[in-house]
Amino acid sequence: MNRRVFMKSGAMALATMGLSPSFLRRSVFAQDLLKGAALNGNRRGKVLICLFQRGAADALNVVVPHGERAYYQMRPTIAVPRPVSGAAETAIDLDGFFGLHPSLAAFKPLWDDGILAPVHAVGSPSNTRSHFDAQDYMESGTPDAKGTPDGWLNRYLAAKGTCEECKIGQPDAGSTFEAVSMTPQTPRILEGPAPSVAMNSLDEFTIRTNGTQAERIEALYRTGSADVVHAAGGEMFEAMKMLKSANPQQYQSQNGAEYPRSPFGQHLKQIAQLIKADVGLEIAFADVGGWDTHVNQGGATGQLANRLDDFSKSIAALTQDLGNRMADVTILTMSEFGRTAHQNGNGGTDHGHATAMFVIGGDVKGHKVHGKWPGLEPEQLNEGRDLALTTDFRSVFSEVAFKHLGAAKMDAVFPGFQKGQESWIGVL
Repeated sequence: MNRRVFMKSGAMALATMGLSPSFLRRSVFAQDLLKGAALNGNRRGKVLICLFQRGAADALNVVVPHGERAYYQMRPTIAVPRPVSGAAETAIDLDGFFGLHPSLAAFKPLWDDGILAPVHAVGSPSNTRSHFDAQDYMESGTPDAKGTPDGWLNRYLAAKGTCEECKIGQPDAGSTFEAVSMTPQTPRILEGPAPSVAMNSLDEFTIRTNGTQAERIEALYRTGSADVVHAAGGEMFEAMKMLKSANPQQYQSQNGAEYPRSPFGQHLKQIAQLIKADVGLEIAFADVGGWDTHVNQGGATGQLANRLDDFSKSIAALTQDLGNRMADVTILTMSEFGRTAHQNGNGGTDHGHATAMFVIGGDVKGHKVHGKWPGLEPEQLNEGRDLALTTDFRSVFSEVAFKHLGAAKMDAVFPGFQKGQESWIGVL
């Protein structure tokens, strides 16, 4: 019986005995957790953290083109004011043309340290304005191809684990925590044959059984012949023991880092804990909603500003907490598309085209807003209404996968992407 099928079908039986349903629902375990190599992480010791801003973040108010006259003409009430020294509610200047939204103040030290690189006018070449389709294309890495069965991060994990003696698509065993998503279910980006774990929190993984129950269930799995049932049960308990030894409830952040108490902030805190616990983490994923600002978006203050404040403070805390480990960590943010260049009649913006990303880490070429700026004059807009696309998101993703993670089989990770390395923008 296929291991993935077993773990899915066995989830309900285990859940009735007190284990966390949200963990068991989508967890898949590597086959040889107890092998010494399983605890050592990837060969390069690198970690990629992908953060999805679901709902389409407004690129023009996130990375503000304050040097663009048309920006202020199209947004009379929601534009972020030009930088003014000492003023709190104006854009934070980066290079004389671009600036950060004032609620991204926590990002400015990262820019100054050269570890933050915004990428502007980036996104999917698909013209869809559907959240569902655009997110699917970005996570699958195949714009306008709805039939893709897996996500690009899972394809990376599967391809890197393939050896000469192995069949393509049959990844080697790695750590149970090689790929972790801080979500109730496995996200599209990690769907596929390579193992991954999805969970709401480390606490759910480790303490949703009482001690007596856990001991009795574990005894069941350690009795009898070592068939697939006992193997899966043993791996589950070894994984639980591994996290328990890291003591999630007693974790203390370092270097003065203070995470927001928001769900997003706490998810990033737990990603930091997994990295520092040396459980073999290579890929981490988290998402955060609230970016669909059709009404009352606000400018320097308001709905978008509040979302950006939590977003930036959470990420900044993560980088501060990791300290020197950021030399081996890259954080990649993404959103399915941007928003209209003109504000609408409700003080908000509608579904657009190109967006903005952030790449953060020790490998980053900072002190620069990457990507080709298309301009905001009427003739420069996409379909006369949106920020035009000049960088395919696959150019950024593939550069990060290759340069940071050491991905080799790029045609397997991003099938159909013909531009390849010549489209890379030098963000790393």
